Amino acid sequence: MMDEGLAPGALEKIGKIDHIDFVTVRLPFLHPFSISAATWTCKEALLLRLESDGLVAWGECVADPDPFYAYETTTTTAHIIKDFLLPLLEPGLSIGELMGKFHPVRGHGMAKATVENALLDLAAKRRGKALHELLGFPSRPIPSGVSLGIQDSSEILVEKAAEAIAAGYHRIKMKVKKGKDIEYVRAVRKAFPDLALMVDANGDYSLSDADHLAQLDEFGLTMIEQPLSYSDIYQHSILQKRLKTALCLDESILNLDDAMTAIALGSCRVINIKQGRVGGLLESLRIARYSASKGIPVWSGGMDETGIGRATNIHLQTDPNFSIPGDTAETARYFHEDLIEPPVTLGPGGWISVPASGPGVGVVVQPDRLDRLTIGRQRIK
Repeated sequence: MMDEGLAPGALEKIGKIDHIDFVTVRLPFLHPFSISAATWTCKEALLLRLESDGLVAWGECVADPDPFYAYETTTTTAHIIKDFLLPLLEPGLSIGELMGKFHPVRGHGMAKATVENALLDLAAKRRGKALHELLGFPSRPIPSGVSLGIQDSSEILVEKAAEAIAAGYHRIKMKVKKGKDIEYVRAVRKAFPDLALMVDANGDYSLSDADHLAQLDEFGLTMIEQPLSYSDIYQHSILQKRLKTALCLDESILNLDDAMTAIALGSCRVINIKQGRVGGLLESLRIARYSASKGIPVWSGGMDETGIGRATNIHLQTDPNFSIPGDTAETARYFHEDLIEPPVTLGPGGWISVPASGPGVGVVVQPDRLDRLTIGRQRIK
């Protein structure tokens, strides 16, 4: 069961819902985005739209249409949401109780988060509150961080890093993989000796690469994110003992139990919480609170979300337990146009303001853009 004492939003009753729709959108990226496993040229996102007494709420699924980042895809999440999660909705249940009823559905954190995000947005709008208020946190400026995909050369990577620094980002993450790692990091560090820099391998290495990864210790990185398999926690504990640089677990952490195991084994010194992957905002807050109690800092990871998901992540980061700049970047770094207004932008000093154009997630979906970027709709009975 959910720890309902953690966030007031967990206690909100679901209430009557008039319409439920799937809306699939496709937003072209300004530039292709590459990790060790794949390259994407657009963001294809499954959105869940709830309508109740004239209020409209949204949840964004972070799954891709392909299984190259995770086993969940936009097709499988739609199936799980429609056939297994939505039938469990009952007026009178609290959102926390509903998430407890989701527990017998094994895995599928992205599907669960999509439903939970939309219900919390709706609950906040019914209350006339911002989402962060519903979760129990005051607004605060959010530090910015940017993720740079794998580039064709170290020279291009240095140029991209320079652009991000000039824009005011507080932290830069660069994706790495075998063959595009040590020399690429060396080039960026040489160009920017004082930069808060980290790397993300998305599981491209094995424990046999420990000596190779140890070469990264010379660059003063804030962390190395997910160097080993997504499914591993134990071997990371062995690798962490062999490195000076802190390891950060991301894909290995699917829920609070995984975080507890990783911390107990010493598998990492930092945790990346992607709320859209671990089952939603409420589970993210549980992980953040437990990690902080053990002296493990956490940050909010991004999944190249549209403005809907990006705004949701920003509200989550009002929790002061999120103490490290996350993957929180301007919308304009990724898309020609977004679905929402106002866009996510960097303010003075590289800080991001919590969206506040209204209750809930605080952004307004623009109907003309939604129509133009939609590639599929389905009303759920």
